[in-house]
Amino acid sequence: MSKHVAIIVLNWNGKEDTRKCLISLQALTYPHIEIFIIDNGSTDGSKEVFRKEFPTLRLIETKVNLGYAGGNNVGIEIALKEEFDFVFVLNNDTVVDPGIVEAFLSGFSEEKVGILGAKIYRMDEPNRLDHLGGLWNPKKIDFDYVGYRAIDGEEYSSSKELDYVCGAALMMRREVLEKVGLFDPRFFLFWEEADFCFRARRAGFLVKNCPEAKVWHKISASFTGGKPHAAYFVWRGRLLWIEKNFSGVRRFFYFARLLGGKFSAFFFSKQMRKVQLLLQKCAGKDTQRNKVRIQQIDAALCGMEDYLFKRFYAGRSKNFMNCD
Repeated sequence: MSKHVAIIVLNWNGKEDTRKCLISLQALTYPHIEIFIIDNGSTDGSKEVFRKEFPTLRLIETKVNLGYAGGNNVGIEIALKEEFDFVFVLNNDTVVDPGIVEAFLSGFSEEKVGILGAKIYRMDEPNRLDHLGGLWNPKKIDFDYVGYRAIDGEEYSSSKELDYVCGAALMMRREVLEKVGLFDPRFFLFWEEADFCFRARRAGFLVKNCPEAKVWHKISASFTGGKPHAAYFVWRGRLLWIEKNFSGVRRFFYFARLLGGKFSAFFFSKQMRKVQLLLQKCAGKDTQRNKVRIQQIDAALCGMEDYLFKRFYAGRSKNFMNCD
């Protein structure tokens, strides 16, 4: 019996990237698919373009920006109601190999596999990987990326069990969603796929990469906030992820290192850089690099603060320290 696959592409003011992604999806060789375009409150004319150029695809409007997790959840909920067998979540700034769905379905022949991640290449260097996913490193209190910016080769030709796979292109069984739920929308951006994969693994599913499922990724094209905004969401999500996935002594240790150690280090560094910035201005030197670094540090501190006060979802995505 044929398996039916829902493909979810989330768009937020990414009209041109999403067009290229949808064109590549129309060349897919697997027949039993339906493509959902979830528009996350775009204001760039995306919806009008999609209606005109892709009239047979399903366009769902959220009206507001729900973030990666919340926006994809809209499509996932529809796929579950309509009883699709698999859900394929795909970033809009990608193009896919025509045989990607068959490759994924072949990977799911192993019964315990619940989530598969694609082999993701960089759009600007088609034979260089972005990364496949990650393995948790307790010493770093962070993930080690697998295949990060590596040239593709023999060591990446076989499927490996991972702690999480990259959310730019992953497919999941409906049974996983029925058992563990949807993405946690509190993350908004970053860490949501790691959290989802950990929940699936705790429920007894395997999480693996699928080397035959190939995608080319523009890399964060949909995230237009810049490095300070990325730092904000990364740090806020990191702390929420630790809260959700660790307990007892281990959680206390991680929080002590990050909130006790990193917070004070960032705060001190910010003050020192502000003094350095003043001296640079007085000396007539270029201050741009230092300004950006101060904003990045301030964004990280804001992310930590908002985690502590449980300010999630879109959060404080603007107005980090003005250095002018």
